[in-house]
Amino acid sequence: MFGFFTYFCHVIHNFMQNSFTIYNSLTRQKEIFKPLNPPFAGIYVCGPTVYSNAHLGHARPAITFDLLYRYLLHLGYKVRYVRNITDVGHLENDADEGEDKIEKTARLEHLEPMEVVQNYMNTFHRNMDQLNTLKPSIEPRASGHIIEQQEFIKLLLDKGYAYEVNGSVYFDVLKYSQSFKYGKLSGRVLEELQSNTRELEGQEEKRNSFDFALWKKASPGHLMKWPSPWSDGYPGWHLECSTMSIKYLGEVFDIHGGGMDLQFPHHECEIAQSTGALGHESVRYWMHNNMITINGQKMARSLGNFITLDQLFNGNHPILEQAYSPMTVRFFILQAHYRSTIDFSNEALQAAEKGLQRLFKGLDTLAKLKPSVSSTVDIADLRKKCYDAIDDDLNSPVLLSYLFEGVKYINQVNDGTEKLKAEDLDLLKSLFHTFVFDILGLKAGTENSRDERLTGELMDIIISLRQDARVKKDFATSDKIRDELKKAGVILKDKKDGVEWEKE
Repeated sequence: MFGFFTYFCHVIHNFMQNSFTIYNSLTRQKEIFKPLNPPFAGIYVCGPTVYSNAHLGHARPAITFDLLYRYLLHLGYKVRYVRNITDVGHLENDADEGEDKIEKTARLEHLEPMEVVQNYMNTFHRNMDQLNTLKPSIEPRASGHIIEQQEFIKLLLDKGYAYEVNGSVYFDVLKYSQSFKYGKLSGRVLEELQSNTRELEGQEEKRNSFDFALWKKASPGHLMKWPSPWSDGYPGWHLECSTMSIKYLGEVFDIHGGGMDLQFPHHECEIAQSTGALGHESVRYWMHNNMITINGQKMARSLGNFITLDQLFNGNHPILEQAYSPMTVRFFILQAHYRSTIDFSNEALQAAEKGLQRLFKGLDTLAKLKPSVSSTVDIADLRKKCYDAIDDDLNSPVLLSYLFEGVKYINQVNDGTEKLKAEDLDLLKSLFHTFVFDILGLKAGTENSRDERLTGELMDIIISLRQDARVKKDFATSDKIRDELKKAGVILKDKKDGVEWEKE
């Protein structure tokens, strides 16, 4: 009973003292976070399309919204965190053109589409665990909500914001714009879209080129399709998130997050769909993390700078000078504000590695400190500055600067140049535990980047020996290497452009 009372008082105190602000991408200003139904808070974040291994770009939104989730929990909110998995309907160019990304991978790898989904979803989850991100409350998949999406389409048709042509259903942007403003999130002007949007092959059936698909009629050879009142087909990518967010968080919910690259067309289309169907907007705060570049360039397979998280953790990529532990990567991302761009380089990761080591060395020293009868350092002020930083739109780099100020105090007390009484020493220990572990989600891991680098180098040697055996047509040796590695928990994948390996 006492524990519950203490928790309740903590929650009430935080609500009364709440000065947590977040930058709302819709209003383009910082706003104090006021949930719709406190102490409950709802978050929806666009998760991955699982057609390939999770890469460096996936780490940024995962860590950004994990930080948000952790801080809201710390403030005492009962948080429902929903992060979807896209496993159907995401076409190659993010428009209504091209092959389904998952079907394309399935065709190239000679697998069933849902086998592709399961394989890469497993890898994504393993990588998220390595980065110490908390699991979402609900992780819905688009393919599991086909009926709900069809009902959503029927509602839009009934209200006149959608039309059916040849078995496909499209959202009527012009009709919607007569009642609501399309482009309010991204700043896109409809007149510009009318003049700049090109007609895509096979989309002549649309009333306007910028109309987007709610349901697509499947071609005869299409593998992922479901019966509907309009045709055997599949849902549009944008529709999936509108449907699942509203199903699990309600017709109005607190926060919708995702990468900045999703503002248009994905999130803009979400707003239009939800507003058209419900007559009002669903999201109160939109949050977007910025992108990661690689040595000043956009990450792309064609540039040879595309790095998966497994490659990053084991050092198995030509661009990498060494392996980097998941906590080094997490610390690296937290060193930049989530709304700023962040540039990956070996130098930056190595600097992050040293910074992380310094932080945990400080924690080790803190555990050994002995109290004095008085204090010469104001820990209460340090605590206030830490909260002010995180309250200011999750300003993790400023927060880290204050934690390193705390490390300086720790070293000074250890050297005898400053003193801390028992009360302040306990406060400092609590402060570091709260911010380093609970909120920033860092952990003192057993991973050693040097060990990981050595593992990567040894695997390169083993793969090279196996390739030599294959060239000599010594398939018995080649198969034995593969099978023995599998027994040891290492899976080899033969690709067109080489061999990849991953831990089970």
